[in-house]
Amino acid sequence: MRLRNVKNANEIIEASPYVIMEPTKYKGLWAQVFGNSNPIHIEIGMGKGHFIHENAMKYPDINFIGIEKYTSVLARAVQRNTVTDLPNLRLMCIDALTLNDIFDKEIDTIYLNFSDPWPKDRHAKRRLTSDVFLDIYDNIFKCDNNIVLKTDNVNLYNYSKDQLVIHKYDIKTSEFDINNMPDDNIMTEYESKFLKNNNTIYKIIAIRKN
Repeated sequence: MRLRNVKNANEIIEASPYVIMEPTKYKGLWAQVFGNSNPIHIEIGMGKGHFIHENAMKYPDINFIGIEKYTSVLARAVQRNTVTDLPNLRLMCIDALTLNDIFDKEIDTIYLNFSDPWPKDRHAKRRLTSDVFLDIYDNIFKCDNNIVLKTDNVNLYNYSKDQLVIHKYDIKTSEFDINNMPDDNIMTEYESKFLKNNNTIYKIIAIRKN
């Protein structure tokens, strides 16, 4: 996907009450940031933010953090989502490779929604379900490891299944399209487009008891 630069993206991000500008300062302190000890769920690669905002509105007793690597994408998410009272939502602009610098065994669930499949073999380590990232996630989960993945890319789906099994996760898989979409499904912007085009969505719920 070609990224379009957003004019004054940094200023838009800095002005948002939801964006944490220096998240490394809060390692081990995220319960204090939210002012409660509720579970913390993160979405890595939040895109325009629809999924994370909808979850924050639907589940007020869960704290949500949306993570996006690119400032222009995060700025667009801030612009598009104008809900002004979501105390259980925070956003940040970071590379997922730095997650260990930001969280210290504080995360309950990780969402990976329509991540870049990095289809070339030489780029496999960049996939968010590669050994590199699964090892990082091990250090930020609070107790049990819980990963929820959705993709329309069957190769990434199969790769992720294999990786999660190697890393001792119990996995539950499902597939759906526009004709049999789960009632409780909260869609991302991409997912909505994929479903309208009759694409199949592949989902993995992966749990590893610790």
